[in-house]
Amino acid sequence: IIMCVVPLIKGKSIREAMREKGVFLPYVNAALKYQPPAVLAASGATAFYYGALSIGSPPQSFMVLFDTGSANLWVDSVYCNDKACNTHKKFDPKRSSTYTSSYGRFSMWYGAGDMDGIYGYDTLGSIVVPQQEVGLSVTEPGDNFVVAKFDGILGLAYPSDAGDQRPLMDTMMQEGLIQYNCVAFYLSRSDRAGSEVSFGEVDYSKFRGQLTWTPVTRQKWWQISVQSFKINNQPSSWCSQGCETMVDTGNPAIFMPNSVHQYTMNLLKVQPTQDGYMVDCSQINSLPTLTFTIGGVDFPVPPSAYVETTYRGGSPSCSVALYPTQPSAAHDLPLWILGDVFLQEYYSVFDRTYNRVGFAPAV
Repeated sequence: IIMCVVPLIKGKSIREAMREKGVFLPYVNAALKYQPPAVLAASGATAFYYGALSIGSPPQSFMVLFDTGSANLWVDSVYCNDKACNTHKKFDPKRSSTYTSSYGRFSMWYGAGDMDGIYGYDTLGSIVVPQQEVGLSVTEPGDNFVVAKFDGILGLAYPSDAGDQRPLMDTMMQEGLIQYNCVAFYLSRSDRAGSEVSFGEVDYSKFRGQLTWTPVTRQKWWQISVQSFKINNQPSSWCSQGCETMVDTGNPAIFMPNSVHQYTMNLLKVQPTQDGYMVDCSQINSLPTLTFTIGGVDFPVPPSAYVETTYRGGSPSCSVALYPTQPSAAHDLPLWILGDVFLQEYYSVFDRTYNRVGFAPAV
């Protein structure tokens, strides 16, 4: 039985890195990320959190996005010669004595196009899993991942979202490798070290008070029901019947239905530009607090959390990490997504034994 903690690094989002190069990505629907099997779309504005994963014997190390919004594990490989792969570390199966091919193939879809790859089995050293199915990229078109700081994605959602691949958490559970069937996240708001993902344990030093638990309403993504959404603590009819919401560590922002987003943007006096949803940096402290009621407890998100300040040429630029979703009947997605803007404020535990998510104020 292991209790594994992986330190996480906070890095620029794909959008911000591309913006610095003078390329402005369109604000795509968040639903693009969740076309099965799910992978990342460049739809966010703020930072991603990623950490090290070693694969093979001897170990080859990669930086991966630990993502509760998808379920597949894949990394760039030597089989891929696209630009997006050539800017990252690549896994070479021939350099691993423990690698075996499964001869399976996969296709994944994201905003910039599709990617194809093959499956194989190998040892994950940093998380101590003897034989885990891993996706190896073969084609990866588009430029969105060229500037990404991670070499792959480690999905932590339910197996129903993983296609033919057995997710890492399911391997660890079935092999009895972790004491508790859970994964927990502490995402530091600052750029300093301290962020981490924990497998099989809860770090009580990372939060204050008690965890508030709420049941998973659909065992595909980590989907929960939000009981109310308030702006500056003003009651509204939104979520009076419950809002189905995805809790997604692989999404930097907060997404909400288009009608709610328009109302919120008007209240914040925000106008969309090619740089994003911009606000006056001098007015941040006067912006309203957003509050989500979950499990009967209010979880406020202050403007200091949902406004991102960047500096170009010494001048500050401020944007809000709140984005609209559109109905997507084809993918049957929740219209609300709580990403890292929310999770920076609250320690989160994803519990597979009792199929629930827990939140508590982060220290």
